Amino acid sequence: MLIDFFYTLRSAKLPVSVKEYLTLLEALQADVVGPNSDGAYGLDDFYYLSRTALVKDEKHYDKFDRAFAAYFKGVEMLADFTKEVPLDWLRKTLEREFTAEEKAKIEKMGWDELMETLKKRFEEQKERHEGGNKWIGTGGTSPFGHGGYNPQGVRIGGAGKNKSAVKVWDQRAYKDYDDSQELGTRNIKIALRRLRKFAREGHEEELDLDDTIHSTAANAGYLDIKMRPERHNNVKVLLLMDVGGTMDEHIQRVEELFSAVKTEFKHLEFYYFHNCVYDFMWKNNRRRFSEKFATWDIIRKYNKDYKLIFVGDATMSPYEILQPGGSVEYNNEEAGAEWMQRLTHAFPKFAWINPEPQGVWQYRQSIAVMQQLVSHRMYPLTLRGLEDAMRMLSK
Repeated sequence: MLIDFFYTLRSAKLPVSVKEYLTLLEALQADVVGPNSDGAYGLDDFYYLSRTALVKDEKHYDKFDRAFAAYFKGVEMLADFTKEVPLDWLRKTLEREFTAEEKAKIEKMGWDELMETLKKRFEEQKERHEGGNKWIGTGGTSPFGHGGYNPQGVRIGGAGKNKSAVKVWDQRAYKDYDDSQELGTRNIKIALRRLRKFAREGHEEELDLDDTIHSTAANAGYLDIKMRPERHNNVKVLLLMDVGGTMDEHIQRVEELFSAVKTEFKHLEFYYFHNCVYDFMWKNNRRRFSEKFATWDIIRKYNKDYKLIFVGDATMSPYEILQPGGSVEYNNEEAGAEWMQRLTHAFPKFAWINPEPQGVWQYRQSIAVMQQLVSHRMYPLTLRGLEDAMRMLSK
């Protein structure tokens, strides 16, 4: 039914609607482009038909070409569309949400069994599957594939849906947060200023005008210049930000926060991580595997007077926090929980800022686990949440 093709176009940021997709299927039913002698449609014919039905602006042609090539690479002929397309069924499939009863029937696998079963599926499977409960496919309840539901599965390609994958087999590209993002409101900066503490320190570089006037007057009019140490913002912040995956939903708000933090705090150090902190972090997402910063080195480099602030939605499989090898990208030797404990021990003043709406926290098992690891110092990315976090850090 080419549902995956539809989602591929949407993932490529093409403004393709369900209505336009249904129009394409109706065109196939009406034989707008006819099948060849073998009863199948040529790829070129389908390309022009789909582009006509789905792309409404020429500026999207290049983006469509890349998405089309990525999805159909290696495919010479499409499936037979001469059979009737059940549009009612298609609409239900596109909008499908599993009921609580359906989800309750899905048996959870253990970590070792999950990995061993996946190996067997790769060896046994010979064709594509959709909507099933066993094979690597799409839209079903199998623990392998994407677009369906399983509480502890391995997502292979595609976009995340239920945010419960234990591992992700896909090439993932993250973007650095833009620290030049203009804020929609000054209130975020004002909330952050609760943490700013100024101290008199440094050399005598600033004229103390009031004291100079007072001393000169007391000295019978003879000029008596008084100096004072320059005012400095002595707050030091270590900012660790989750990036990629489910955090893509919160990019704008996190960029606003990042921009405000860089403006308000002179002594700022920042690093990126994905989902949970492990044995390394990075500063540039395009070079995250070639320019790593060992977490141990970060702990040793910065003193305990740094305020440690995590920013992340804490939405992942609990395995990623509690299990060695739980990272979706590589086999980490130690569990993320171990590194969280080391960081919070090294920096006693710490807090976690969560952009995920607080109303859904209770439904995310991983958020509950992370809340325990940060001693329930988790605050929502709201003005009230930021004020509470800054007030706690300033104590």
